[in-house]
Amino acid sequence: MDALGDPVRRRLVELLGTQRRSAGALAAAVAEELGLSQPAVSRHLRVLREAGVVDVERDGTRRLYAVRTEALDEVEAWAARVVGRWQPHLDALATEVARGRREDRAHSTDVGAPATTADRQEAS
Repeated sequence: MDALGDPVRRRLVELLGTQRRSAGALAAAVAEELGLSQPAVSRHLRVLREAGVVDVERDGTRRLYAVRTEALDEVEAWAARVVGRWQPHLDALATEVARGRREDRAHSTDVGAPATTADRQEAS
């Protein structure tokens, strides 16, 4: 989780989410988007590798990086636990918001309430 706390490292993981990429391709993408140098990107990749978030494979002189799905499965499980704790509260909030909207609509159609354009059109 610490490794994914940095926005640059999260972006690198996003870039690797669809396919393996070389360190050079990752450095070029991040340099263009965020203005980081190749050595800075390499340091971020090292942190991700040491944390077990990515794997690296040598292909001649290139290093190809790929996301370790097991690491992201752990993050997903953690997020599910957090969301699970909040879900009842979020559901209750959604119910209250819906109730408030219904009450607002009921009040706007009460006798004596100022007519809206939609009310006038319905009456015609």
